[in-house]
Amino acid sequence: MTDRYPSRVGSRPSLLDRQDPVVWGGGERGPLDQGQLDRFDRDGLLLMDGLFDTAEVEQLLGVAEDIARRPDVRQSERTVIEPKSERVRSVFEVHRLDDTMRRLAADERLAGAARQILGSDVYLHQSRVNFKPAIHGQGFFWHSDFETWHTEDGMPSMRAVSFSVALTRNLPHNGPLLVIPGSHRTFVSCVGETPEDNYKESLRTQEIGTPDGDSLRELSERAGGELAAQVGPAGSVAVFDCNAMHGSNSNITTYPRSNVFFVYNSVENTLAQPFSATKPRPDFIAARDFTAV
Repeated sequence: MTDRYPSRVGSRPSLLDRQDPVVWGGGERGPLDQGQLDRFDRDGLLLMDGLFDTAEVEQLLGVAEDIARRPDVRQSERTVIEPKSERVRSVFEVHRLDDTMRRLAADERLAGAARQILGSDVYLHQSRVNFKPAIHGQGFFWHSDFETWHTEDGMPSMRAVSFSVALTRNLPHNGPLLVIPGSHRTFVSCVGETPEDNYKESLRTQEIGTPDGDSLRELSERAGGELAAQVGPAGSVAVFDCNAMHGSNSNITTYPRSNVFFVYNSVENTLAQPFSATKPRPDFIAARDFTAV
């Protein structure tokens, strides 16, 4: 298969123009209106407040915390522990651990919007709960998810979209998701070979597949120095393109930040062999069950 987005294969980083649409759909019926689709196409990000009500969020947060407390989950490879505090940072494949999360993944407010954006049926490439505990929650450096999904999972095209559902308040100062608007239209080709079983370290502290300083400065300058943040009450949702450059700061406040995260990929964009890794990552990180949601 032709590699249209080569990364981790050269000696110098480079900026490549996106070769895929952002919004693949047209007039499909769904929860998003044309103005929302246009904003997503322009920015690679769509922020929506009040998508889930208080009762729904309280149930989801309780379920997420119960999952993280389960001894079998904590000891599982699907669980990522904070490198310093030994607290649970992420639990992957949550839609297979609890029926409430499975129903949430299929909710039309999320899956229906994903179908609109991607212009096809979708399947779950990845699901997880992210915890950023008060005081000790670590940040995550700038990166494009697609760079990893392409190089390590074999995702051919930029035809996937992420939904982050806020289970707690996302404040400007408790480490919210940050996105460089418009960065989704440029692919940063990174340097450095993919180590064996890179996911074991990258899910704790990512180093391989992260952009260089010059590329970040160029993307920031193109955005006029602007950053967009997922700031809002519990129940708000951030939708962001697979290639959007994003990251988050550490949380040194006393306010925890928790989100449940779903990645929908088009059933017409299923995974092949990794483009820059010796073997695919495990299914709990990059699903190879392409059954439509």
